[in-house]
Amino acid sequence: MDPSGLTTDETGRTHCAWRNAAPQYPQYHDHEWGVPVADDIQLYEKICLEGFQAGMAWITILRKREQFRQAFDGFDFHKVAQYGEAQIERLMNDPGIVRNRAKILSTINNARRACELVSETGSLARWLWSFEPGPEERPPLVDMAYWTANPTSPASVRLSKALKKRGWTFVGPTTMYALMQAMGMVNDHLQGCVRREQIEALRRQFERP
Repeated sequence: MDPSGLTTDETGRTHCAWRNAAPQYPQYHDHEWGVPVADDIQLYEKICLEGFQAGMAWITILRKREQFRQAFDGFDFHKVAQYGEAQIERLMNDPGIVRNRAKILSTINNARRACELVSETGSLARWLWSFEPGPEERPPLVDMAYWTANPTSPASVRLSKALKKRGWTFVGPTTMYALMQAMGMVNDHLQGCVRREQIEALRRQFERP
């Protein structure tokens, strides 16, 4: 990889170099990663998939995402919260997903915690977005040096602690920073990537829940 972490495509547009690492990445990089999300179901899905990624490569999860969606009722946390032993065994026998019992149990537990949070606050999105870091917490330049040195952030540590206090699992600071990147709470497209300014524009237009 170029030390800058950037690559140029055949049209002369510059992107984060990881975009070229797998066939599934261009679509994800160009249309999803960093786009602000305010939908509770989508946010629960992102939390769960980031949790499943723990100890694995993200591409493994991305390749299986449609199977995950089918297995977990579209990540409708109201439905997942009702899962019992029969559903756990079904999931453990599903070759389309990552068959890790601890992560499957975590997904069910977190669905129940999401229901509690929505009942209490009205919106998973509103609660999550309250942890958005202010400009003073963000780096003046998002480059490879920043990426390499910062797998977490003060905001992701705060979010992780708050979720754990509420009983959520597989929500460590590194996992929560990946969530913040994916859901558009922070813009970590590298300086020079064509998507960086596009995401900044979307974030300016985005109405925080």
